[in-house]
Amino acid sequence: MQKNKSEKYHNILNSAGAVFAEFGFHKATISQIAAKAGVADGTLYLYFKNKDDILYQFINFKTQDVFEKMNAAVETGRNAEAKLRNLIRCHLQEFQNDKNMAIIFQSEVRYLRDIEYQIKDISKMYLDLLSDIIEQGQIEGSMRQDLFVGLVKRFILGAVEGVISTWVSARGRYDLVSMADPLVDLYLTGVRGE
Repeated sequence: MQKNKSEKYHNILNSAGAVFAEFGFHKATISQIAAKAGVADGTLYLYFKNKDDILYQFINFKTQDVFEKMNAAVETGRNAEAKLRNLIRCHLQEFQNDKNMAIIFQSEVRYLRDIEYQIKDISKMYLDLLSDIIEQGQIEGSMRQDLFVGLVKRFILGAVEGVISTWVSARGRYDLVSMADPLVDLYLTGVRGE
């Protein structure tokens, strides 16, 4: 019985993601989510309080899943550069694999005040992961020691978000993951000519 509840719960979450991505959070309805999930409207209320709760739980579920994968990817890196490449590649791969999640995170989430604190938590986890990598790189000598870690990690996060946002705007017409290595190369070598 618990397995069926879990399957139904995740089916509703994924269906909600598709509906939110297609119509936008504010225009999406409980009825659309229920229809997409193949359940009665009332069934959603067995699992969620309201539409806001569905979005909140969607973000929580996706964030936990993606961060587990990011942490695992970082752990396989032998040095700071490899860890950074693995992190960025994993980040882009996960958003490419789940276009609905990419649309929701890039188009919807940042404009919803009710979940602003949750987004700050997500950003903090990512920035903490970047801090560890940058500090390791500075110790190894592969990254400049005269840069403020806070500035570098916000530069990286901003660039990754920008690449994902552009990909979403282009309706995913190209391979997002192919941007990972050029992004890391840009971080590590900059734009100055030799």
